[in-house]
Formats: sequence, C-alpha cells, structure tokens
Amino acid sequence: MGESGMGHERSGEHAMSKKRSRMDAHARFERERRRNLLAQPGPSDLILVLDHLKPGFNVAKIFRSAQAFGAREIHLIAIGPFDPAPAKGALRAVPARFFGQLEESLRLLRSDDYCAFRMLADGGETLQTARLPRRCALVLGHEEFGLSAAALALPALSIAQYGPVQSLNVSVAASIAMYEYYRQHPLST
Repeated sequence: MGESGMGHERSGEHAMSKKRSRMDAHARFERERRRNLLAQPGPSDLILVLDHLKPGFNVAKIFRSAQAFGAREIHLIAIGPFDPAPAKGALRAVPARFFGQLEESLRLLRSDDYCAFRMLADGGETLQTARLPRRCALVLGHEEFGLSAAALALPALSIAQYGPVQSLNVSVAASIAMYEYYRQHPLST
C-alpha cells in the first residue's frame, strides 16, 4: 500500500474515533440525565435558565459552578445532549428541568413567584448595582444568537467590563452572576 493509502486509513480511523467519542458522550449524558432525577434542589433560591445554549462545553461548566454556588436548579431550553464530563458530577447534584421553549420555563417561574432577568453582554442595569430578589432567575442566551424573543420583556442585567473585550464566555458570565447573587444573599456555611 502506498503512502497515500495510509493517509486515508488514518483519516478513517480518526473519523471513527470522533464518532465513538460522540457516542460515548451521548451515553454519558443519558446516564447522568437519569441520575439527575434524584438530584435535590440547592440551598438557595437562585435558578439559572440556559436559553438555547450550544450543547457543548459551557453547559456542563455552568452545572459545575451552579453546584459550587448552591443554585436551586437549572432550566435547559431546547438544549440537546451534551458531554457531562466537564461538570465533574454536578449533573447528578443540580436538578435539571428540560423545556422546549423559554415561555414554558418563564410560566413556571412566574407561578412560583420568581423574578426573571435576562443577562446581556451590555445594556440594562449592571449586575453590581442591581438589587437581586431572593427568588431570582437569570436567563443566559445562546453564545452567538442571544436570547429568545420571549426574554425581551424581562428586565436586563449586564456585567460591567473595563477592558476592550466585547463579551464574556457564557459559563464565565454565569459564574460571575451566581457569585453576585450569593454576595447579596449569603448562605450560612
């Protein structure tokens, strides 16, 4: 077999390896999603709403931070399977609720007397100056396309930034927002 044949063979092996990796991640997701049914609400009243986020690395990282900060639960809006490995087990601990549309989540939040806020890259009141209610839900949008139309009626919050960066990674922004919530509503340790 010539050298060009070896390249095609390696390329095929690489493609099979990537496919196997995706299948393994999907199996991990399904296993963790079943285990999530046993998750108990976190000790705070903060709920995160992830509105159409890419089902990649950020969703799992947000679960990990939500566990660290004791978030009550996370609502996932039209988010497909994601690899739970970066969550380091947090998908087992933080309750996840899956919704097809943002309106469904907002309806439930309203019925439970939650005040929902949309997080923006800029605009609205800065998170650092806002007084967050105890029963608070923070809606974070898709990394590229932003928030669903249903979120446009919600009060807007943003994180003050002082450098030339256009926006923060969504998992970083979620962590900063959770920290600010807990700064305002500390839990006893």
